Amino acid sequence: MLPRTRCHGAGSPIHDGGGAVTEATFAVLALLVLAWAVTSDLLARANITGPLVFTAAGFVLGNPDWGPLKVHVEAPSVHLLAELTLAMLLFSDASRVNLSGLKRDINLPVRLLGIGLPLSVIIGSLLAAWLFDDFTWALAGFVGATLAPTDAALSAQVVNDQRIPMRLRRALNVESGLNDGIVTPIVTFTLAVAAGQLGTAQEGDASTDGSGALLELAIGLGVGVVVGLGSGRLLTYGSRRDWVSTGAGRLGTFAGALSSFALAVALSGNGFIAAFVAGIAFRAGLDEDVIDADNVIELPELVGEILAFAVWFLFGAALVPFFVHNFDVPLLAYAVLSLTAVRMVPVALALLGKGLDSQTVLFVGWFGPRGLASVVFALLAIEELGENEVVERAVAAVALTVLLSVVLHGISAGPLGRRYVRLEQAEDSPGPGPRSRRSPHHHLNSDLR
Repeated sequence: MLPRTRCHGAGSPIHDGGGAVTEATFAVLALLVLAWAVTSDLLARANITGPLVFTAAGFVLGNPDWGPLKVHVEAPSVHLLAELTLAMLLFSDASRVNLSGLKRDINLPVRLLGIGLPLSVIIGSLLAAWLFDDFTWALAGFVGATLAPTDAALSAQVVNDQRIPMRLRRALNVESGLNDGIVTPIVTFTLAVAAGQLGTAQEGDASTDGSGALLELAIGLGVGVVVGLGSGRLLTYGSRRDWVSTGAGRLGTFAGALSSFALAVALSGNGFIAAFVAGIAFRAGLDEDVIDADNVIELPELVGEILAFAVWFLFGAALVPFFVHNFDVPLLAYAVLSLTAVRMVPVALALLGKGLDSQTVLFVGWFGPRGLASVVFALLAIEELGENEVVERAVAAVALTVLLSVVLHGISAGPLGRRYVRLEQAEDSPGPGPRSRRSPHHHLNSDLR
């Protein structure tokens, strides 16, 4: 997981040169965050999301062909930024899931994660192997696993729309909060094997057959449990005795999230798994009668959101040009199928027997946007596998799929959410005569409102 530096040839969309982000780039990013904060609600009403804004800004300002800002995606600081961002979001997403409060509606997210997610990985991997015949099986598996996790932030208008049944919104939110952590071991394993298959493994790598990746996962799991559970119980112990000053709980939570990642990496473990497991363990270790869990989790979540804007800028500047340089029909076909069939078919199979009508199944199936986790995994592929034609096509497939998702899911969240509510209300409203009926998913509303 530690960043490496590789040399790139002349036609690559990656900049050569020194530092990752210049002072000018940092200043522009800070100003963009300020501008977005001032206009965030206005942009939301126009169905324009933060990821779309920062991706477009990165592509225009940091593009290697014409951009005035220089962004060197191979620099160690870029990869550290991406890894820290994902670690913070993995921790905060996992710690937001209140397992005890989820028991009533746990069936839908369990089906999406236990059936839908593995099927998405398998179908996406097989599709990549079929469309890109120069991919090794591990590289195809990497692409399938990288594009399986969803990002609820790209369809926040749906998740936050209280007119949509809580059961559906909670299922989408829990799914997106946990699926990136679940696929991380698969991504790590396939990258390790792909490095050996492509001959890009560097001297000193633990293993190129995947056994080293399994050891990293075991270390990350152990560190996550110890740090997460320990920090949660320590904060509870201190709060019960009035040792914790106002605001210090947030700092302690942030320190727990950061230390779980850093300690795992220092011990040659997987920092992502450590952060994800630490989030779950942290929530389990808190006594919520003593500490407001949602309050203390705010700081790592906020830091993760701010860092995410920088990663989206890097995505526009460094990864979007990959598909521009490698664009062809198979690439477009994979991106479109990844957002539709690869997501919707597994969701439909996962929700069989739940009594949901086709409209609801399609709604859940469509709102599985690909986002930040996929971007970070693509950056890791550049770090681990270096530059060659086949790796660039794999990164291009991920970049095009994520870009289409940012645009399509962002602009469709509001309109499709409103349409779903109107159709639901029309089916639930009594009509004249004996033809009136209840919606097949009326039980969603009666149970949750």
